[in-house]
Amino acid sequence: MAATGRQMKMVGFLQAQNCSIAPGSWRHPAGATDFLTPDYFQRVGRVLEEGKFHLAFFDDRLAMPDIYNDDHREAVENGVRVVKMDPVSIITAIGMATSRIGLGITYSTTYYEPFHVARLFGTLDLMTGGRAAWNVVTSLNDSEAANFGRAGHLAHAERYDRADEFLDVVTGLWNSWDDDAIVLDKEGGRFADPDKVRRLDHKGKYFSCKGPLPVPRSPQGQPVLIQAGQSGRGREFAGKWGNLIFVVYPNKDLGQKQYAAVKEEVAKAGRNPDEVAICPACYVCVGETREIAEQKRDFILNLAKPIDALCLLSEALNFDFGCKSLEEEFTEEELAKISWTGFRERVVALSGKENPTVGDFVEFSKRGTIAEFPIFCGTPTEVADQMQDWFEARACDGFVLAATHTPGAFEDFTRFVVPELQRRGVYHKDYAGTTLRENLGLPAL
Repeated sequence: MAATGRQMKMVGFLQAQNCSIAPGSWRHPAGATDFLTPDYFQRVGRVLEEGKFHLAFFDDRLAMPDIYNDDHREAVENGVRVVKMDPVSIITAIGMATSRIGLGITYSTTYYEPFHVARLFGTLDLMTGGRAAWNVVTSLNDSEAANFGRAGHLAHAERYDRADEFLDVVTGLWNSWDDDAIVLDKEGGRFADPDKVRRLDHKGKYFSCKGPLPVPRSPQGQPVLIQAGQSGRGREFAGKWGNLIFVVYPNKDLGQKQYAAVKEEVAKAGRNPDEVAICPACYVCVGETREIAEQKRDFILNLAKPIDALCLLSEALNFDFGCKSLEEEFTEEELAKISWTGFRERVVALSGKENPTVGDFVEFSKRGTIAEFPIFCGTPTEVADQMQDWFEARACDGFVLAATHTPGAFEDFTRFVVPELQRRGVYHKDYAGTTLRENLGLPAL
């Protein structure tokens, strides 16, 4: 295939936990077991940087998967993403072991305050030389709410209304300082120009914040914003704020439609669609031969357990999947309670049923298995063909690569696939600059 002039954005999908996004990954014989140490994460960060990944990105939730049967025991016994460390310390450790790769973590607009988030990411951006990114989430289940002393999570639309104001405050605080505010005139005794540091004085429906932020600007101005809204109000929010939009597509055809819809939302918000990268999640199983790659794929698929899916569906959809049999349909009332509307709509569409069963959610979501995301499988040439096909068909601007096991899956991709994509001209050969915005082709803000 010939190159188009565009180049893929590549994101490593990480979790501060005992496994990758695939719960079965911890059961893999080659999966590293020192996930409670900085060495584990620094090793992964160095591999991703060797592969010229634009970004190492940590997903996060603020509770164990304990909604299934209203208990954490099944999830804990089976290791279903039950270790959830705070990613701030971990991403900082990776930043100290790398020099170019972007560093993104998830932080919720529902349970934190704008000033705290603005200061945290402003500081992280300075300490990493302008490589920070914030994955903006609104949080989605009652277990997270309970951990923060709330009776329940906010309604879908209200979560996004609150998040809009949250972003107004955070970006306003990041703009408290002009780039040239610091003078450092030791002889004259003048540290900074007070006319170039401003109060915010925000008073809104959800937040009040005086400012200014006591953190000067970083080399990239503002951290990069990651978002994952795919439908309705969430897509509108992503179109307004996201620099990199993380999506889940079951296939290329649906990806092309969703890609166009999100780009349209970006344009509606008055932003340049070419400056917003849309990157779907995927897995890669690559080997010297197709047979070896397929054996790798089938091995990790067979490590998944049914309990993985039930625990993770309950967590993600804020509904106890233990209260219904596999054959039992969801009622309209029950479907309306599912907090992740885009996920629900995807299962309805793929099953062709207005009222899917529990089994339909398991089968069509593939939750808890690597089949949840597209799997690019084969030799380096075949995997590159598949990824380039999605990319050139305008189903994406790059990919968010999840790991079948860690760090081996990232090592395989870096060793086998990156050189082939580089040879074709669709993947950069080196970082464009020192900041994440430079490397993503975004202007400093």
